[in-house]
Amino acid sequence: MSNFDDLSMAVASFGGNNAVKFDDLGMPSIMVGIPKMKYSDLITGGTQEVLPWWKIDGVEKEVIWVSKYINTVVNDRAYSLALKDPKAYIDFDTALAVCRRKGEGWHLNQNGVFAAINLWCMKNGFTPRGNTNWDRSYEKGYEKGINTYIDGSHGGGRTATGSGPVTWNHDGSPAGIADLCGNCWEWVSGLRCVDGEIQIIPYGNAMKSDCNMGANSTEWKAIKPDGTLVAPGTVGTLKIDRTSASDATLRINTSVTTQTTDSNDTSQPFKDVKAASGVSIPQILIAAGLFPDSAQTTPGRFWARNNGERLPVRGSSFFSTSNGGAGALYLSYPRSIVLSHVSFRSAFVE
Repeated sequence: MSNFDDLSMAVASFGGNNAVKFDDLGMPSIMVGIPKMKYSDLITGGTQEVLPWWKIDGVEKEVIWVSKYINTVVNDRAYSLALKDPKAYIDFDTALAVCRRKGEGWHLNQNGVFAAINLWCMKNGFTPRGNTNWDRSYEKGYEKGINTYIDGSHGGGRTATGSGPVTWNHDGSPAGIADLCGNCWEWVSGLRCVDGEIQIIPYGNAMKSDCNMGANSTEWKAIKPDGTLVAPGTVGTLKIDRTSASDATLRINTSVTTQTTDSNDTSQPFKDVKAASGVSIPQILIAAGLFPDSAQTTPGRFWARNNGERLPVRGSSFFSTSNGGAGALYLSYPRSIVLSHVSFRSAFVE
């Protein structure tokens, strides 16, 4: 494959924010440009600051190119292509590696960028649907994708990337990002929970090829209620707590009073997540998709475990049904988990 002019022209017809981006082997991925945004663009009462996920080493990036499709893997590299079976049975570190292997600027989509797209959808009054019911939409059963993996007991499962209707795109148009809701949960970079403490990679540093997101990395930072980033383990940082030993509802607190276990999640519809009494929630936590905006409407459930290291997957899967949605967050898996309904999405910055 040496000439992709026809492909580039076809992709450009989706919209001006769609483009073909090539890796360092000259192989294409279909991408959607997401321009930098401010807190005030997305969050009720947000400031005029640019969201940190668009900043690297103090430099603001005008656009981050996000895969239009959940990725497939070819020759140990991630690609965004239509009508492919999403790559499943992949752990976090492998997903990160197949994105970075594409060359400088390529990375595993950031948690904050996924959250920003979701907040943008809400601000613009559109809620994307997707494959949340074994190859079709749970809300609209006539919306269906093309099966690529079938669970024998249900007669459906994963669907080919981009094979659903435009209502499965983030903006409801052919120009949109496909399957942010349903099909497969997506690994995202730059966020984790350790024994309940919420930790992030500062700014857009998760886009850097040398950013260390290992379990023992010192690049992880915890968050104080005033939004200050501090060393993990600092007293008074924000944590995922549980209301009581008998109630599995989660809340944001500055301490962990009740631990969950590997067989015992704590969860809440995302739009209903609350803070413990007296705990302030900074705008960065909302921008990171860990706490609802005051006008939150996007469906999806938030699950978490506050024991050990837990890494996030976002957006729900093909069997999430009524708990599915682009706002769904599952912060319960270890980085090593591999499942039929967990995939990922690469992104690129110039």
